[in-house]
Amino acid sequence: MTRRGFLRRLDVPAIEAAVRGAEQRTSGEIRVSIAGVFWGTSRRMAERAFQRLGMHATRRRNGVLILVAPSRRTLSILGDEGIHAHVGDSFWASVSDAASARLRAGDFTAGLVEAVEAVGAALARHFPPEPTGDVDELPDTVDLGRRPD
Repeated sequence: MTRRGFLRRLDVPAIEAAVRGAEQRTSGEIRVSIAGVFWGTSRRMAERAFQRLGMHATRRRNGVLILVAPSRRTLSILGDEGIHAHVGDSFWASVSDAASARLRAGDFTAGLVEAVEAVGAALARHFPPEPTGDVDELPDTVDLGRRPD
């Protein structure tokens, strides 16, 4: 599927609302990014997007990126070292597998919303909101990506 076709079928405001809702329960940060066509592996593209979006710069190292590559029908989830230390590879794989199944079935928005909610629940468990009030360190908007350098 092309990125353009994917985006036409995606309810971006619903995904952004899910991100805002999930982040209200945690000091963690979640970003969703939709990749264009790229060379290399989906994992490498996710790593580049993670850096480009500043996911590594959160104060508690608890940023999570959900990257969809529509042209490859893949979904990658990367968590920074703070959250990864708590949940590990098996958690990312289980969330990715469940979301990927929904994406393959054509239920793009629901698949991404469910992934955001699962990630948000894990972040809330390990990184509750700051008692003095949480600062939104990263935008809640869906990133439409760009070609890597």
